[in-house]
Amino acid sequence: MKSAFVLSLFLVVSTLAHGQVLISLLLGDNLNSGKVEFGLDGGVNFHDIRGLDAATTKANFNIGFYFDIKTRNPNWLFHTGVLVKSTVGGANLPVYSLNNQDLDNAFANGSVQRKINYFHVPFTMKYKFNKRIFALGGIVPALRSTAFDIFTADINGDNLEYRNDIKKGIHRLDFGLMGGVGYRLMAGHGMNLTVRYYYGLVDAIIEDTTPDQYNTSLYLAVGIPIGVGKAQERAAKKATAQ
Repeated sequence: MKSAFVLSLFLVVSTLAHGQVLISLLLGDNLNSGKVEFGLDGGVNFHDIRGLDAATTKANFNIGFYFDIKTRNPNWLFHTGVLVKSTVGGANLPVYSLNNQDLDNAFANGSVQRKINYFHVPFTMKYKFNKRIFALGGIVPALRSTAFDIFTADINGDNLEYRNDIKKGIHRLDFGLMGGVGYRLMAGHGMNLTVRYYYGLVDAIIEDTTPDQYNTSLYLAVGIPIGVGKAQERAAKKATAQ
């Protein structure tokens, strides 16, 4: 029952997430308050498959939004949000049979790239050492949306590609740990520059006969606060009025 509730919650989040990025741009001023900072989060991540020695690192872009929620301790913030587009996987995987002789022959000397798209929802705590430098850490559940093995080969100078849908072989839910450090521009009021690392703890592959394979990813991210200046102005006017 509990797992069904968690899955239902992720389905709701994944359905609304794409629209919320656009809505957040329009309503950013209202989402920010004296206790909550809202912003867009995006950058590039370098992902790999831990446990699959043949896989190599691959880079992809990611985008989402974040909330920094103040606590009673001014140095501590609760950091959450959704990475709407976040791809993991790896490159240069060994070629395997597609159960089609023509395809097997065509890609016999090719390569395979795995791309699994997730909605990542971090539940982390952020500690501010000062107005500029911070560290964060916590847990990150994720919901798988799509998963493909992309076969590529060079046939007489032409690039051949085949996308094999492997969604049914990948667990819908993923879970891992995340930690990182960051730097805040403009004396604590500007963009957040963050380096964070995701360490998957769940075997992504459903098939029990294969070696355990875990998602890992290094993120180089930029967090852009939306409407923070106006939120601070509103808070200052409210304090003056009182």
